[in-house]
Formats: sequence, structure tokens, C-alpha cells
Amino acid sequence: MKIIVIGSGGREHALAWKLLQSPEVEQVFCIPGNGGTAILPQCENIPITMEDFAEISRFAQENSVDLVVVGPEYPLSLGITDYLLSQEITVFGPTQTGALIESSKSWAKELMSEAGVITAASETFTDAELAKTYIQEQGAPIVVKADGLAAGKGVIVAETVDTALEAIDDLFTSGFTKVVVEEFLEGEEVSILTLTDGISFRSLLPAQDHKRIGEGDTGKNTGGMGVYAPAPIATATIIEAVDRDILAPIVATLQKRGIDYRGVLYAGLMISPAGEPKVLEFNCRFGDPETQAVLPLLETPLAPLLLACAQQKLTDFPSLQWRSGSAVCVVAASAGYPDHYEKGQLITGIKAAETAGAIVFHAGTVLKHGDIFTDGGRVLGVTAMGSNFNQAIELVYQSVNRIHFEGIYYRRDIGHRVREK
Repeated sequence: MKIIVIGSGGREHALAWKLLQSPEVEQVFCIPGNGGTAILPQCENIPITMEDFAEISRFAQENSVDLVVVGPEYPLSLGITDYLLSQEITVFGPTQTGALIESSKSWAKELMSEAGVITAASETFTDAELAKTYIQEQGAPIVVKADGLAAGKGVIVAETVDTALEAIDDLFTSGFTKVVVEEFLEGEEVSILTLTDGISFRSLLPAQDHKRIGEGDTGKNTGGMGVYAPAPIATATIIEAVDRDILAPIVATLQKRGIDYRGVLYAGLMISPAGEPKVLEFNCRFGDPETQAVLPLLETPLAPLLLACAQQKLTDFPSLQWRSGSAVCVVAASAGYPDHYEKGQLITGIKAAETAGAIVFHAGTVLKHGDIFTDGGRVLGVTAMGSNFNQAIELVYQSVNRIHFEGIYYRRDIGHRVREK
């Protein structure tokens, strides 16, 4: 098999790395890829932009590509799957309509309501003043969400009414024309990445992301500063309830609406103190950095699994196999992220981290003259595995401590909820 992976982040490096472990796969092309995929054996970066569907299609046809795996939400929201399918190219990733589950919070809320799925109570607004009046009536804490793609940063958990009102102003000033204001849910967050062919589905191991920039889960929301899997909060009983009461109804409702959804349904959940799962959001793609912790634990080859989804043959696919133990991923970011940060810093110590036993996934990096430089906010995702969380946490920090670039920043408390004292 020859496979194209669309995207340039840590998620895409992890996908390419895992796909190349499938015996069927001889070549992966990353469009456009990053510094890590540039040095991955049997992987080649192709300098085409993610939005150039015609050029991607031409490349796929000329190189006899068997499958295109779309990483980020942005090209999915623009309809890359619809275009490639029209050119008779096999794609893993939902159509433009299916991608609305992430690109429009209000559309997703309507879908959940129709499916009878439990989620936070909310109202949608196109008028800033009406949104502010509603916030003042409801009080805080309260959650404000951009109705559109915001690269993982469009959710503001406001502890005070003033913060929420400021968030409304910020989002409308940034160009968003619609916002969703919803109730604040108490509990612990968990991410479940589910693969579906539009008829049946298979969930991957639950993971817990650390969204805030600061230690102790403080400060601004980011795209994710670290993650661990499998998340103990998602017990077998909870997973059963998620499959029965959330995922099955959503897949059935998408089908009922005539939406052919073949890809990832990423359920962002809040597990209440009483153990009840409620949906915070759905995304239409693999999570980043969840993918970097979940895929190393997957023993089932990834290529035939994704192909089964794309060809609507998931029902007949064997049960997924997992290695025992735990995985922890720590994100190393540029100084200033998630706000202003500089690029172009030389990175050293990646090989030393790998020698220590970690897998280093590149996110915002670029290869120049044989050296790796920073090229984004989240730069690397360092993943380690162990027979338990303490072992994995110890190994991941031994490894990440060997990596250096000017202004490197990472949280030192990833996995604090599962670390045994």
C-alpha cells in the first residue's frame, strides 16, 4: 500500500509512524509533513498545500496511492473528502457535511439533541449583546465557544461573568459571527477517539488531555500540553454507556440524515462525580496530542483498520488488540505559546531522548541542512510507555529533559491525576 497523510503536526507524524508499522504499507507521503516525517524511513514530504485539492488528487493518481488519511479538521471542513471521492480516490475522513460536527458547535448541538445525547445546556447567539444578557442572567462559571474552527483555542471556560463578557467581545472582534454559550459541567474530562465507517464503530483507548498552559491546569487553553492513556476515569461501565448512549445514537442519526461519515468521531466528554458521561464537544478527526499516546499502545495494524473504515467494511474487522501498560505524552512548546512565539530555534537532544526510551513525535518542526528547527507553537510530543503510569511518567520526563531549544517550555505535571504518590 501507498498512503498519503494530510497535515503537518504531531498527530500526522504519529499517524505516518504507525501506518508504516503495517506490513502492507511500503510508502507514506506526507502533505506537507514536518521535520519528523522528513527523516522517517519510507516517508516523504510532498510540498503541496493542504488546500490544493486538485494537486493532491493529481499526485495521488500519478503515484497509485491506495488511501488518503486526512489529519486536520481544516481541509475536512473545506470538503477535501468530497473532492477526492469525486476523483475516485479512497479517503479516511468525513465529508464536508460530516465535518460540521466540529466546524459548527451549534450544528453539533442540534445533532446531539436529535440523537438524544446528553450534553451541556446551551444557547446559540449571532448577536453579542443578546449573548451578554444571557450570560448575566445565567451567572458564572460558564463556557463560551466560538461557532467555527479555532485550532483548539475557541473555548473559554469563564470563572467570572466579566471574563465571559470579555470572551464574547474577543470572539466577535476576531471575526466569528456566532457563539455558543453553555453551562459549566463539573467533573473530569476524557477523550474517546472512535473509528467509524458510517455504519459500525470501534472506539480506541480513552485518553485524558491537559489543555491549560500552566501547571496545576491553570492559565489559557491550548491545543493540548500533554496526555495519558488509557484514562482510568473511563471505567468499563462508563465506556459501555458511552458506546450505547452517545456513539451509537450519533452514528445512527448521521446515517438517518444521509451523511456518509467514514473517519474519526472524537468525543470530548465530561465524566461527572457520579460517573455519568456528558458530551462537551465532538471533533471530526484524531485528537492532538491524544493520538501520540493512544497509537503507540495499539497492536492492531493501523492501515487495514483505516482502510476498512474507508471501504465500509468495519463490521467484519477483527477486535482491536492493545498492549498492556500506560502511555504518557509531554508536549514541548515554544516560549510564549499559546500567544506570540518565535520560530527558527535549533533543537538538540532528540536522539538522546529516543535512546532513553521515548518516541519523539515532531509537531512544529522543520528540517534544514540536516538540522531540526522549531517551526510552531507546539514543537514536539515526547511519548513514553511503561507497565504503569509512574513508570511511563518517570521515563517521559527523563527523555524530555534531554531535549533543548531556546525558550523550551513544557508542563512538569502531566499525569498528575494518575501518579501514585
